[in-house]
Amino acid sequence: MGSTKERRSVLVSTIMVLFFFNTPHHQVMSCPEQKTNCTDQDRKLLEFPLNLEYLEAEFFLFGALGFGLDKVDPNLTMGGPSPIGAQKAKLDPFTRDIVLQFAWQEVGHLRAIKKTVTGFARPLLDLSIKSFAKVMDDAFGRKLVPPFNPYANSYNYLIASYLVPYVGLTGYVGANPKLQCPASMKLVAGLLGVESGQDAVIRTMLYARATHIVHPYGMTVAAFTDRISCLRNKLGKMGVKDEGLVVPKAMGAEGQVAGNVLVGDELSLAFDRTPEEILRIVYGSGNERVPGGFYPKGADGEIAKSYLV
Repeated sequence: MGSTKERRSVLVSTIMVLFFFNTPHHQVMSCPEQKTNCTDQDRKLLEFPLNLEYLEAEFFLFGALGFGLDKVDPNLTMGGPSPIGAQKAKLDPFTRDIVLQFAWQEVGHLRAIKKTVTGFARPLLDLSIKSFAKVMDDAFGRKLVPPFNPYANSYNYLIASYLVPYVGLTGYVGANPKLQCPASMKLVAGLLGVESGQDAVIRTMLYARATHIVHPYGMTVAAFTDRISCLRNKLGKMGVKDEGLVVPKAMGAEGQVAGNVLVGDELSLAFDRTPEEILRIVYGSGNERVPGGFYPKGADGEIAKSYLV
């Protein structure tokens, strides 16, 4: 009798094991590495940064090579319109080398995001001299004469580059705690790491030239960065989340230094921004519902489009 019960127990256990290993595992909740659908919020938050990654890729590619994604990899654009006014910059060999590295990194970022979410076509980008000149005019509260040309030389290009990665990295800092899927968190952490590195390189190169007078405007590199940061704070409308290369000592790390090669809060932690704050800044309008600036027809993705209805 005992042996019969034992045989039945073994038989039942065997059937259960076979049933488990033959059950389709797609029914188990998971976060796949490609085209994640862990949560709808994750998808929206991962899509949104494509707007900035497109801008960075085109600006750095054109700056270093004189051409952009249409030549490098047309498939990445998904048929989106070519950028307006982008051109090759007059860069010294060292700066061009750095910018070229940034360019290819941004191409990789586009690939990484699109391996996770479907994404959207490249939005219309205005990377013309006129577009950058308007940002600088707004930053100084008057028209600069002649209009600021980001492509004229290495100094100007680095100052223009100061506009780019930092806004994106604050967006990644803001998105990270809202993500649910481990795969999404890993992707954003990877993107944030490189974007932060790019911003650190740009700020370091500018910091080394902080007292250099930007001709013909008679103002230092540090003054340009301070005005740009003040403008972004004003447009973002959420207080101080941006600082120039030199700050009052009380605002420096631990209140001990005026040098500000890396920007952070009172604990030297990176600032965060929401998609709405970012749209206000890159549109140059201070309003997420009013496109303009680098995105004359507005940004794309569900978050951005929800404000354009």
